[in-house]
Amino acid sequence: MSMQALPGPLLVEVQSFLESRVYPLERRLLREGLHALTDELEALRAEVKARGWWCPPLPRRLGGMGLSLTEFAHLSERLGRTPLGHYLFNCQAPDIGNMELLLAHGTPEQQERFLLPLVQGKIRSCFAMTEPEHAGSNPVWLSTTARREGDHYVLDGHKWFVTGADGAAFAIVMAVTNPEAERPHERASLLIVPTDTPGFLHVRRLPVMGELGEGWMSHSEVRFERCRVPMHYRLGPEGAGFALAQERLGPGRIHHAMRWIGICERALELMCRHALRRELAPGHVLADQQVIRHAIADSRAEIEAARHLVLATAEKIEQAGSHAARADISLLKFYVAGVLQRVLDRALQVNGALGMTDDTILAFWYRHERAARIYDGPDEVHRDLVARLELRRYVER
Repeated sequence: MSMQALPGPLLVEVQSFLESRVYPLERRLLREGLHALTDELEALRAEVKARGWWCPPLPRRLGGMGLSLTEFAHLSERLGRTPLGHYLFNCQAPDIGNMELLLAHGTPEQQERFLLPLVQGKIRSCFAMTEPEHAGSNPVWLSTTARREGDHYVLDGHKWFVTGADGAAFAIVMAVTNPEAERPHERASLLIVPTDTPGFLHVRRLPVMGELGEGWMSHSEVRFERCRVPMHYRLGPEGAGFALAQERLGPGRIHHAMRWIGICERALELMCRHALRRELAPGHVLADQQVIRHAIADSRAEIEAARHLVLATAEKIEQAGSHAARADISLLKFYVAGVLQRVLDRALQVNGALGMTDDTILAFWYRHERAARIYDGPDEVHRDLVARLELRRYVER
C-alpha cells in the first residue's frame, strides 16, 4: 500500500467542503457552544452521508467507505483541520474505536443492538477505562470490578475522562472479572453497558482548563453502583479486556496522530496569514522578521517529519500487525504529540493577543490538545518503551 494511496481529488473535494461549509461554524461553536449548532451539524452529516463519505474506515457493507488504515490516515488529516470534521463524517473518537471493536469481536446480537445504530449515526458511545484513584500509566491496575451473579455481571467502580459520556447510549467498560488471574493483563474484561442501566451514574462533566464542553465534545466522571449487565454483553473472552483495548489503541493512535497533523497544518496556515497581514509599523509586517520565518520553517519541517512517521507506521500495521509496529506506535505517539504542542505554541505566539482569544480556533486547541501528551499513555511511558526496545537490539547481539 503506497503512502499516497488515497485519490487526490477526494482530498481536494473534502477540503473544499470543510473550508466552505464547516470552518464558518467554528466561531459560533466557540461563542455559543455545541448545542447551538445541532441543526446545522445534523444537516451536514446527512450531506456527508449522501456524498458517500460516511464512516470512512468501515466496510462498504455497513455503509462505510471501506478505506484502509493508510487511506483513512490521509483523510483524517484533512478532517482534523476543524474540531467538527471527524464528527461530521461519523468517525470521531471514541465512537470509531468502539465500532472497530464491535465489528471485530462483537457477537451478532451485540452488533445488531449496538454497532449498527452507532454506524448509522443514531446513537453515540463512550469508553470507560481510566480511574481517578490509579495512575493511567499503569492501565492494568484497576479497582472497578465485575463479579458474576447468576447470568449477570455486577459492576462497582469509578471512572473518569470518559470522552463523550454526556448523551452516550452505551459505554464499553474495562472491569476486573478475574482478580486471581496470574498475569495482571488477564484480569480484566470489556463489558458493554447501556447508560440507562440502573447503577450507571453520570456524576459530572469534567472541566478542561475551565471549559466543561458538552455532548461528544466533553469528558465525564461516572460511577457504577451494583450495575447489573447480562453476561452476553461481555465483548470477547473473559480476561481479554486489556488485549482488546490494546488492539483498539494501535489504529486509534494513527487516527489521533493524523488528526493532530491536521491541527498543525491549520495552525501553520493561521500563523502565516497573520504574519503576512499584521503590521509592526506602516509597511512592515511580522513576516519580515527572521525569527517569525524561522518559526514557520521549523513548523513545516516538523509537520513533514511527523506525517511521514505516521504514514509509515500505518503501512507497517497493515502489513505486519500492531505488535510488530509497537515501537513505531509509541514513537509516533510522543513525537507527534510534541510537534502538535510546539506548532500550536508558535502559532499562538505569532498571533499574539489575538491568539489568546476565541476569535481564532488556536486557543481552543491549545486548551484541549495539551492532553495529547497524556492520554493513551503519557510521553514518558512511550519514550521508555522505545528506549528499552532499542537497547534490546544490542543486548541480544
